[in-house]
Amino acid sequence: MFVTLWLALFLPPCLAVHLTYYVEERKHVGTYIGDIAADKQLLDGISLLDNDLVTFSLLRMSKFSIVSLFNVSKTGKLYTSQNIDAESLCKYNTECSRILHVAVHKDETFVDVLKIKVFIQDINDNTPEFPVRQVNLTFSEGDRKGMSHSLPNAIDKDVGIENSQISYEFQKRLDTPFTLSVSKRVDGTAKLEIVLAVELDREVKDSYSLQVIAKDGGFPPKQSTLNVKITVTDVNDNPPVFLKNEYHVFIENTNLRNKPVIILSAKDLDIHENGQVLYYFSSQTSEATRSYFKLNKHTGEIFQREKLPSGHKELFQLYVEAKDGGNPPLTHLAMVLINITNQQNNAPIIDVNFVSGLRENTLSISENIKVGAFIAFVKVTDNDIGPNGRVNCDLQHDHFQLQNLDFKEYKVTLKKPVDREIKDHYEISISCQDKGLPPLRTKRKFSVQITDVNDVKPRFTKENFRFLVYENEKSNFPVGFINATDEDLGDGGQLTFFFLQNKNRILPFQITDTGFILTSQPLDREQQEIYKFEVFVRDNGRPSLNSTSNVIVEVVDENDNAPYFTFPSINPFSLDIHYHPQSKNDITVLKASDRDSPRNAFLKYEITGGNDKQLFLINPYTGMLSFSRAVYQNDAGSYDLKAVVKDSGTPVLSATTTLSLTLSVSNKTSLSAQSRKSGNYIPLYLVAVITFAAMIVLVVILVSMIACIIRYKNGRRVQRATPIDQSNPERSEIYHLVSQSNNLVSASRSTNDTSGRCTPTIESRSLYNSADTNSLKIATIARRLPAPSQQMRIQEVVMRSDVRGIEESSVGFHDTSSNIVSCQMDNTSYSSDAKAKHYEEISGVH
Repeated sequence: MFVTLWLALFLPPCLAVHLTYYVEERKHVGTYIGDIAADKQLLDGISLLDNDLVTFSLLRMSKFSIVSLFNVSKTGKLYTSQNIDAESLCKYNTECSRILHVAVHKDETFVDVLKIKVFIQDINDNTPEFPVRQVNLTFSEGDRKGMSHSLPNAIDKDVGIENSQISYEFQKRLDTPFTLSVSKRVDGTAKLEIVLAVELDREVKDSYSLQVIAKDGGFPPKQSTLNVKITVTDVNDNPPVFLKNEYHVFIENTNLRNKPVIILSAKDLDIHENGQVLYYFSSQTSEATRSYFKLNKHTGEIFQREKLPSGHKELFQLYVEAKDGGNPPLTHLAMVLINITNQQNNAPIIDVNFVSGLRENTLSISENIKVGAFIAFVKVTDNDIGPNGRVNCDLQHDHFQLQNLDFKEYKVTLKKPVDREIKDHYEISISCQDKGLPPLRTKRKFSVQITDVNDVKPRFTKENFRFLVYENEKSNFPVGFINATDEDLGDGGQLTFFFLQNKNRILPFQITDTGFILTSQPLDREQQEIYKFEVFVRDNGRPSLNSTSNVIVEVVDENDNAPYFTFPSINPFSLDIHYHPQSKNDITVLKASDRDSPRNAFLKYEITGGNDKQLFLINPYTGMLSFSRAVYQNDAGSYDLKAVVKDSGTPVLSATTTLSLTLSVSNKTSLSAQSRKSGNYIPLYLVAVITFAAMIVLVVILVSMIACIIRYKNGRRVQRATPIDQSNPERSEIYHLVSQSNNLVSASRSTNDTSGRCTPTIESRSLYNSADTNSLKIATIARRLPAPSQQMRIQEVVMRSDVRGIEESSVGFHDTSSNIVSCQMDNTSYSSDAKAKHYEEISGVH
């Protein structure tokens, strides 16, 4: 393909053309014409990363637009979009070109609008053709030398100067008395004549056969042949002649159709038929022009056929041929130029091209667009003549303005920043008015939609999230929900959650796109009780924004570890004991441990076998093994005690050990219990005093118990009559740790924490000497747990003297003679057997 690029520097300044290209006609659809971006050097100085931001598009004007012939890619390459035919687009023997408006975009704005002039190069695709294959001429034998007859000239439909230039050759025999004369007419076409070179003698020869060859100037040239047959006789030898070769006529576009525009007249000196003249439009008169005018072939009058187009065309060229009635007829050609004086005033036409259009009359811009951004190209068309065609346009708006680009060309720019959160669309009206009398005004309305920009970071509803989950749950068990919000629209409001992973550890959790934290594997509280990590949330906008939040997951213990003895560490364990009356009752301390949390690791000791004589006693909380009664000599011997330690979980887990005790008794010890009784005398009066005192104590105890029962019942009635606030999400969990000590530690809680809850008081009877009654120490640890709900039930365990469980309570141990449990319960029921396997977020805990 032959494509030539001319820069706008070589064109006259008045054309205001940025680039000029040449393309041959008849090229295939999609033929490459040129690279506008490269030729205009628009991308010079722009980084490769920003090249994709600069795009090109072909602007489409009104109905007279010819952009359908061409196509511009986004990268600025110009192609043909149709098979271009120069003959159908341009006039004969003229320069064939078209003007294109190409918009340059960047970041949803117009950077510039380029005027591209494309010359359509004609190719030699048409053969010069004569209107007829053969012409019959008649010469009179009385004709003198130089007598001539006209021939029809050939027509080449090519519009190129060279391709449409026709040369003629005359093929004849040497004795032929004729020559071919070629001259130019007013319209630039050739006038062909057969000229008599030698006088004729009809008696010698009455006819001649000749050929005229028409050849165009293309490469390779194309040609056609006209056969000329000459008959020698007396014929018409005077052509009709117009008074002048050119006629200039001025009319208004409101000219009456029944009034002739002009009357043409040609004179012919011949008489009879040879002198009768008829008028015809020449073949050089375009079909478009003939559609507006008609010619009376007998009178030479030209009439207006239909209403003339307003402002579309100001000058019409008509070629009229006068032909006499001879055989062959003689002709003469005249050119008629009709100038239209526009008297109508037509309203302006407004064409708007958007940088980013959603629909025909809707423009979309982002809320972060800069002030002064070029967002729309406005082209005004008013082809009226004089003041009727002079137009002024304006745009009245707070945020947008209209700026002049070129003659009847404008750009719409942003005058003030826009914010989608304040207003998401605007209505704009462009008004254009001409200066006719009366002036005509046109308004073009369109909408501007403000699109959202990802300018809001996602936000968590809390800075810290805290969750509880039981250990040993299966994978994909729900832990908690991370809630985050983003006020942006579209992708900017779509959130994705991630864990901020530490390379040194792998979290046993996973998080869904909706913010649910799930376990990825069963948890083991004994391996790790608390997990602290960060959750990262980001939106899907461009650029993406993100936030982080802290998460604490606490693993709730299950009773999955049995207690084990740390002393004795071997089973069975052998121990030699020597008893002396002066020695203490304590023998040794059994020690055990449990890996579970204190809630499930509250340990109690028992003797389950080998204590047939009821000689030994073990403190259930301290593990202290001691003598339960006086030791006598007949108690000496070997004992295999079976000791068990149980935890406080559900189900209860235990461990056993065997103590092989060898007891030796001092000789100072009594032989037996019977012998000791026989040696002791108790006076009768002392027995009476003890009995009386015991009865008084018994009465006091009974009265106290009755008073407690009455108070308990009254409290129940008051509690049932008073509504209980179940909205308090805070509850306490009490763990008891038992250690060997000589002090009593009692844990208490506030009235708010204990209201409506079961509060047992356990009073443990001392089963060993008074000197050791303070050997039990109770430590309480309080943890805040969520209030029971349908998703989570808190295990309530009651601590009783028979070691069946532990109840969440305020516990105090005292060395008294009774074991009394007082409990006040609200209407909330708790299961002591089932474990809560639901998660609940702890609110208000930090």
